[in-house]
Amino acid sequence: MRFDVEAQLNAAVRYVSSPERDGESVHAVTIDRSYPTTVEDLWDAVTNGQRITRWFLPISGDLELNGRYQLEGNAGGMITACQPPSHFEVTWEFGGDVSWVEAGISEDHAGHARLTLTHTAYHSEHWDEFGPGAAGVGWEMGLLGLSFHIENPTEPKLNEAAFAVSPEGKAYIAGSSRGWEMAAVAAGTDPIAARAAARRTTAFYTGDSG
Repeated sequence: MRFDVEAQLNAAVRYVSSPERDGESVHAVTIDRSYPTTVEDLWDAVTNGQRITRWFLPISGDLELNGRYQLEGNAGGMITACQPPSHFEVTWEFGGDVSWVEAGISEDHAGHARLTLTHTAYHSEHWDEFGPGAAGVGWEMGLLGLSFHIENPTEPKLNEAAFAVSPEGKAYIAGSSRGWEMAAVAAGTDPIAARAAARRTTAFYTGDSG
């Protein structure tokens, strides 16, 4: 597979913040990305179980307000807010930890649909080691798959494992890690620590420690 690495990297806008939740400090990573479709179609792509399976992971459960969902081999949780076609929130329960994902959909200035996704979690050793890129790169890979699905809905979904070890995939992951490094520095992280975390994130996703 060949695609424009720089164009795909530039399609995402990355933010890092440290708000409070229930009186405790948390970390949040936010990705903005625009898609050449309507708000209604993008909403369907990210909330319709049949379509989620075609670009992300197989999903089961009750995909409605207060329902529970389960992604195959990954997180599950509860749908805690749902306002079609513009906003939903879920808990993200994985490995004994609970974090939160919020998604907003709106029309952008070009008439396309924009997805703003925020993943919020408590501070952890994992954050100290990998920084925002651990979640950020993972979500960017998923939203890259969403981009392919929106533009070519009948094509097979992105094989993330094969993509991650391809030359294009390694370049994309390294570029995404650098993007999250810069977002972390902009949010006040020490540049040396941010760079080290980005390198570890890149190695984690590509399997290449060089």
